[in-house]
Amino acid sequence: MSHSISNEKEITTRAVINPQQLLEHWQGHRRLTRRVIEAFPEKELFQYSIGGMRPFSELAMEMIRIAGPGIRGAATGEWKGAGELDLSFESPSPETKEGILRLWDLVTEEINNVWPQIPPQRFQETDVAFGQYEQAVYETIFYFIDNEIHHRGQGYVYLRSLAIEPPPFWER
Repeated sequence: MSHSISNEKEITTRAVINPQQLLEHWQGHRRLTRRVIEAFPEKELFQYSIGGMRPFSELAMEMIRIAGPGIRGAATGEWKGAGELDLSFESPSPETKEGILRLWDLVTEEINNVWPQIPPQRFQETDVAFGQYEQAVYETIFYFIDNEIHHRGQGYVYLRSLAIEPPPFWER
């Protein structure tokens, strides 16, 4: 099958998914990760570890500290360091599951509020996230999602080793 050059150019510039679909994909992962946090018993969320990996509370806080400032950086090009959240909550890590879930929900709301402010062309722009990761904005967002999937996988290992059935990974 042959295509003219103009058809090839048109095909290569069409989006596979649109920004709203990407947001829904990310938020699907966030809903699933939230259920993983909920599945942990309080003590094990903060203390349980295997093979020197961090407790899941620390992994959840890493995801929170990346996604909050990350969405604002993606939208504005102003990248504060991971963990420098402008949200109205305390900066030390919470000491309860309820506290982590509260922060998780605040960041989820922040993502939903800031996402519509990202101009479509911004996803293709190259930026230096957090002062050190130079890539297209969409690639940075993929990193946020990939990092969450990676750490959620660690949570699944923890839960299974505690004889707790994790939520099905396909139910996002």
